[in-house]
Amino acid sequence: MITSMTGFANVAKEFDFGAMSLELRSVNHRYLEIQFRMPDEFKSVENPMREAIVAKLTRGKVDCRVAFAPKPSSSGTPQLNDQALAQLAELSGKIATRFPGHPPMSVAEILRWPGVVDMPGVSADMLRDATLTLVNDALAQLHDTRLREGAKLSAMLLERVTKMEELAKKTAPLIPQIVKSYEEKLMAKIAESNLTPDDERIRAEVVLFASKVDVEEELDRLNAHLSEIRRILKTGGAVGKRLDFLMQELNREANTLGSKSVAVDISRTSMELKVLIEQMREQIQNIE
Repeated sequence: MITSMTGFANVAKEFDFGAMSLELRSVNHRYLEIQFRMPDEFKSVENPMREAIVAKLTRGKVDCRVAFAPKPSSSGTPQLNDQALAQLAELSGKIATRFPGHPPMSVAEILRWPGVVDMPGVSADMLRDATLTLVNDALAQLHDTRLREGAKLSAMLLERVTKMEELAKKTAPLIPQIVKSYEEKLMAKIAESNLTPDDERIRAEVVLFASKVDVEEELDRLNAHLSEIRRILKTGGAVGKRLDFLMQELNREANTLGSKSVAVDISRTSMELKVLIEQMREQIQNIE
């Protein structure tokens, strides 16, 4: 199955030390971009969270929000982490040595540094385990949402593919009719001009005209691309970029079909194909 890049997930859970909720929102994006919005005490868990998301997603702009409400029984007076303070002081000293003119950190910046302030009854490991549990639950929920969205996109694309195949099927028989009509008009003009028909010359003109309006190769390539789209949608996976490339190829064939058109029906077919291709291209932007 194909997967959409659009999805939403929200999970919440009560722990011994408080209540946590985590929200994931994803929209289409060329690459995988992750943004976190969470309390400062969770900053140390950001890298493990990022690794968990990268392991499950390949494309999309993902917004991750974490909210935390500690229990009153475990929310006593915050304590400073002496070990974290010592490490921060060491780093600050090295920076001051290399950049003498750089202003020192303010008290507020020190307090916001991950791990400097310990919440009573809540360890860094407890926060890490709880957060990763919520992330994994949210990712599973997000995956289901994106799969459902992907199934709808696949159905829409297949519907457009069927319409394009029908248009191509209707167009193929028109070419011999157009060539025959041209030959009849050519003979009529010769008769009106009281000229002596030259069979060889007439045959050469008709062959030249037929070669100019022949779109059999374009229709063959169009059908081949449509068959490939059906195969890709059936196979599934991360196929967004491949489908986008095929839209470019389909658009090229539709343009060629229009440039060779000498009949209203074929021009109309070319325009209808372009409309369908553009509709597909817009939806493919949401496919992972």
